[in-house]
Amino acid sequence: MGDSKLLLVEEVSGWLRVYSDGSVDRTWTGHPAVAPLIEHVPPTGGAFVDGVATHDVLLDASSDVLLRLYHPETSGGEKLPVLLHFQAVHDCLSALTWLRSSPDLLPPGVDLTRVFLIGDSSGGNLVHQVAALAGDVSPLRIAGVIPIHPGFVRSTRSESEKKTENESPILTVEMVDKLLGMAVPEGLTKDHPIICPMGPEAAPMEEVELPPLMVVVAEKDLMKDTQMEYVDVVKGAGKEVEVLVNRGMMHCFYFNDMMVKADPKTGEETEKLLEGIADFIRRH
Repeated sequence: MGDSKLLLVEEVSGWLRVYSDGSVDRTWTGHPAVAPLIEHVPPTGGAFVDGVATHDVLLDASSDVLLRLYHPETSGGEKLPVLLHFQAVHDCLSALTWLRSSPDLLPPGVDLTRVFLIGDSSGGNLVHQVAALAGDVSPLRIAGVIPIHPGFVRSTRSESEKKTENESPILTVEMVDKLLGMAVPEGLTKDHPIICPMGPEAAPMEEVELPPLMVVVAEKDLMKDTQMEYVDVVKGAGKEVEVLVNRGMMHCFYFNDMMVKADPKTGEETEKLLEGIADFIRRH
């Protein structure tokens, strides 16, 4: 980024800077306590570390997009469901296509009739979009979708967005505005369907094919009100949906590993979140 001809076009405090040549610098420059949470972690190369082995698969050679596989160490027996964790719409659809066409590259003992789409924050938006766009993916079966603290908002502020006590180093109102503003084509608003799937610019929810959902909401999330509005619209359209609420928690609170370990309440709510997800998967 040392080229003096490059101009800073946009900046989201701490998270990223966009330059005049279209390049993006994602080096964390915010509160130092957050830095360890976003550092790149290399794959284990197939070795099991803390009971999990990871390795990367090239998903798209033209864009160097990688798909990381996580495989828990098991003693065999029961088949394992597949959790497909999202971050970017077209790449997510590509990952689903790869999963369908490359079962021989997966670890043994996975159940492709129990595929769950899961994503947090903006990844929650992608979960809804991919589920709605997927269509027939046989022989796979999408058994459920789990948007965690999805970035659903409208162009007008909700009451939960107006509460400054809901802001944290991980998410502020400025971040919501800028990050979601960058997610839609220039000139469009946060009423765009990818940000407001329950709004008038989106397809009527009754016409959207959705598997069973579990929407995870944090009580002090800036976007809590619009997340709950999404739940109400999905439920009103006759879809199967349940809600898991973490009381007293902020947006993506479980990212802060130090708080999870040091604060009993954060640790308790993180355990509640993980057990809730596991229970939803067991039931579907």
